[in-house]
Amino acid sequence: KWRAVLKVGHGMPSERAITDNAHGLARYASICQEHGLVPIVEPELTLSPGDYGLDRAARETERVLSRVIAALHANDVVLEAMLLKPSMVLPGLDAVVEDASREQVAKYTVRSLKRVVPPAIPGIHFLSGGMGSEEATQNLQAVQRECPDAPWRLSFSFGRALQDAVLKQWAGKAENVPAAQ
Repeated sequence: KWRAVLKVGHGMPSERAITDNAHGLARYASICQEHGLVPIVEPELTLSPGDYGLDRAARETERVLSRVIAALHANDVVLEAMLLKPSMVLPGLDAVVEDASREQVAKYTVRSLKRVVPPAIPGIHFLSGGMGSEEATQNLQAVQRECPDAPWRLSFSFGRALQDAVLKQWAGKAENVPAAQ
């Protein structure tokens, strides 16, 4: 996989950051396919400080994803032979929490995806993007409920979110294995 991390904030992400990262992701995907590999394209709008709400997060998500899709086309990437690993549409860390219920996150995430991601892409595997395992899983369930007939397979790639609690419990000590399991 290839990750391009972009931050939402004052003047961010810039046009140049979006364009350069979209190009890098598309070149990676093209090279993977040239060598018989399935690329996992990961444009991440990182969960970061800020009081921006879901509207701004959705707008930036659509800006980034539309540029990534255009760059994939420009680099002759076969969309049917790749996976997309975006973030969910989430507000800034300083935003009012009540505005970001699971249902609202799902609504904005699905709307943004439907607006810009072609159905030719077979799978969207969300990254945890700084969410904990329960929050990430509950948000994915809400996305599934919001879009039961999605043109893509909706799944997760929450490595860190699913492993953090277990790794902390284990702490590298043999005596902690039963509790971690």
